[in-house]
Amino acid sequence: MHGYGYPPQQQPKRRPSSATLVTLRVVFVALTLFSCTFLSWAAMLRLAIVTRKPRDWWMFGLVLALSIGFVVYVGLLPTEEGEEMTDGQAITVLAWMLILFAGTVTYYLYMEIRHFGPDPGPTPVTYPNPYAGGRPGAPTAGAHAQHPTMPAGPLPSYGYPPAPRQDPAPVPPPDPPRTTPPGRLDQVRAELDELSDYLRKEGDNR
Repeated sequence: MHGYGYPPQQQPKRRPSSATLVTLRVVFVALTLFSCTFLSWAAMLRLAIVTRKPRDWWMFGLVLALSIGFVVYVGLLPTEEGEEMTDGQAITVLAWMLILFAGTVTYYLYMEIRHFGPDPGPTPVTYPNPYAGGRPGAPTAGAHAQHPTMPAGPLPSYGYPPAPRQDPAPVPPPDPPRTTPPGRLDQVRAELDELSDYLRKEGDNR
């Protein structure tokens, strides 16, 4: 049982090397050809074991039945001296062999290549980023990921003397609004009255 944390990772399916796959394909195709399709079921059996799909098991059963039927049909042909196969029997044997061979080899190669896929090549090597935050390999997201917090206080100086702390310059208070004294206002008002009387007299004289 696994407690809190990440579940164990599943191991990826190991893929045989390309040389091994090519060798096995050549062997099973040659076995089907040189046995005159009597052993064509061997390639289908390997395919069904590798893929483990019901469809491939059904195809293996079909090819096995056709191979057994072909053996039985060939065994019923006349083998005594003086007896020869008819043209129909010869055409049936050749057509049976050709269909069984072509169908088995084509289906076997296509499905096996599709199952294993192309050669992925060498796995690229990845290196941790030294500038990334946290230690290499640490989870950065998820329910159990913890983000470090910066400690409160001054940062380390790394060998250099700390810079002197400068206080902000005091801001001078704003100047109070200038007000005209009451005596000055009276003097200005009196001068304006005199000026208005003078202008009025000048107008009357004209």
